[in-house]
Amino acid sequence: MELYIVKSGDTVYQIAHRYSTPVNDIIFANQLQNPNVLSVGQALIIPTDETRLTVGRGDTLYSIARRHGITLQRLIAANPQIANPNRVYPGQTILIPADGRHGREIVVNGYVTDAEDGTLNAALPYLTFLSPFSYRSDLSGNLTPTFHLNTALSGGHRTANLLTLTNLLETGRFSSQIAHAVLTDQAVQDAFLQNVETLLGQGGWYGVNVDFEYVYQFDRESYNQFLRRLTQRMHQLGHIVVTALAPKLSDSQQGLLYSAHDYPSHGQTVDYVVLMTYEWGYTYGPAMAVAPLNMVRRVLDYAVQVMPPEKILMGVPNYGYDWTLPFTQGTAARSLTNIDAAALAGQVGASIQYDQAAQSPFFRYYDRDGRQHEVWFEDARSLRAKYALVNEYGLAGVSFWNLNKLFRTNFLVLESMFRVEKVL
Repeated sequence: MELYIVKSGDTVYQIAHRYSTPVNDIIFANQLQNPNVLSVGQALIIPTDETRLTVGRGDTLYSIARRHGITLQRLIAANPQIANPNRVYPGQTILIPADGRHGREIVVNGYVTDAEDGTLNAALPYLTFLSPFSYRSDLSGNLTPTFHLNTALSGGHRTANLLTLTNLLETGRFSSQIAHAVLTDQAVQDAFLQNVETLLGQGGWYGVNVDFEYVYQFDRESYNQFLRRLTQRMHQLGHIVVTALAPKLSDSQQGLLYSAHDYPSHGQTVDYVVLMTYEWGYTYGPAMAVAPLNMVRRVLDYAVQVMPPEKILMGVPNYGYDWTLPFTQGTAARSLTNIDAAALAGQVGASIQYDQAAQSPFFRYYDRDGRQHEVWFEDARSLRAKYALVNEYGLAGVSFWNLNKLFRTNFLVLESMFRVEKVL
C-alpha cells in the first residue's frame, strides 16, 4: 500500500500508470464517487505489493520501525541503500518490508448504530469486537434495544459481539437520572443485572460494553462499585467487561461528562477501556479537527500513567463536520462521512490542506449563498498518524465510532500496520 497526495493536474489514470496499478483498484480502494474529479491535497491509497514511506521531519529509523511494529534490524536490512542507519533525512524514501506491513496483533472494537448488512460484512474481518449501540436502561433497570444485530453476520467473521449498555433516553440523550438509579438503587441495579444475564443467556454475546455518560459527580464511587459487582458476575459467567470513558486530561478534570469517570478504578476493574478520544470538533462547537492528534496525545499521556496501556482502546472517529463560518454559538455543523467530505472538496473546487499539529485534513469553500464553510475530516494520513500512537504508547488497540458507513481507506491503513486479534 502506498499513500499519494494529489497534485495540480493529476488524474486517477496518470496516478495508476505511475504506480503500474489498475485504475479500478484505486477507485475501489478510495471509494471515489467521481474518478474524474480529484482535489489538490487529497490523500489516495494506492494498492501495491510494496510500501514506500517518505521520511518526515524528526523521523528516525527507530521511530519508523516502532510505528510499524517491526524491529529496527529488519527495517535496516530492507533498506541497504541507507549508508548510515543513524542518519536519515526528510524526503528520503524507505521501504517498509512486507512482513512489517502487518505488525503486531491488536484488539479492534467497532460501534454501530444503524448499518446495512453489506457495510457490516465489509467491516467485520477487521474487528475483534462489534458493539451494537445499544441496549438502553430505564429508571427501573429494564433494557430496550435500539439496534437489532444480525448475529449470523458477525459469527461468520469470528467477530465477538458486545452487549452495549447505556443510560440513553428514547430521544438519544444521556440521562444522569437513569445512571443514578442503576448505580444507587439496589432494587433497580438487581433488575438491571438480571436483565443483562437474561440477554447474555440467549447467546451470541461475548461480553458487555458499558457506556454510561453524564454521570453525576457524586455517583462516581457508586459507579466504581457497580462495575466491580458487574465484572465479578460477568467473569463468573465467562464474559468480559468493557467500559467507555470520556477523554480526560487529569483526574481532577471537572464537568458532568468527566468527573464520575474514574480512570484508575476502571483500569483496575474491567478488561478493556475505550477512551472516547474524539469530539473536540463537534456539532455545536467551533470548527476544528474532530480528533486532533495533539489533544489525543494529552489524553493518552494521562491514561497510561493510571491504567494498564494493554487495556486501552483508543477511540477513532469515522466522520467529519462541515461548519458555516463565522461560528455562532447555538448553530450546528453538518455531519458527513469522510468519503463525502473528500467528494465535496472536488465538487466545490477546494484544495485540501493538512494541519500538522492536529494531523488532520481540512478545506474551506463558499456555498451558493456566499457563506464560507470549513470542513474537517479523516483521511489515510490522519489515520496512519493515529494508529502510530497504538505502538508508541503500547495500547491494546482501537475503537471506531461508528461503522454505519463504509470507509475502506480506514481498513486498508489498519491492515497495513497491524493484524487484528480474533477471540472466537
